[in-house]
Amino acid sequence: MEIQENIINKVAQSGLVTLDPAQFYPAGERVVYDIKDNLFHGLMLREKDFREFVKRHDWAHYQDKFIAVTCSADAIVPAWAYMLLANRLAPYAREVVFGDAEVLETVLFVKQIATMDVEQYRDQRLVIKGCGDTPVPVSAYVELTKKLTPVAKSLMFGEPCSTVPIYKRRD
Repeated sequence: MEIQENIINKVAQSGLVTLDPAQFYPAGERVVYDIKDNLFHGLMLREKDFREFVKRHDWAHYQDKFIAVTCSADAIVPAWAYMLLANRLAPYAREVVFGDAEVLETVLFVKQIATMDVEQYRDQRLVIKGCGDTPVPVSAYVELTKKLTPVAKSLMFGEPCSTVPIYKRRD
């Protein structure tokens, strides 16, 4: 008895287009600058001491890095202190944001997604990939959904073999 099996790749024939959010991940070193190290007794920022630190610190160490500026201590930190840091970091860093590492990733992904040309996805059945080696913040999935919904025929999350429907245009 001879058994002949024809394996058919239904995923390949489905016409689904897979979009990997990791493609919007900008390569580069991320640094969280925690202002807590500049606090007097871990409680407050003393202007004179802080200005002296800012003046003599070598900001070139942050060249081409993505920087999140934050304070992890429960302390009084005036807005001008963050502004001063941003002013010193901006000439060196690729990006400076206020917040933690998660905020930094959100800002980086959102900026990259904002530059994408959505016309290539017009009337396509899209699957936004849900797994991968690059961590993708939920905010990136939200941004992609907002940007692609007006042009896509349908939008799904997951892998082509196992998707969760998000949106389907009614023609």
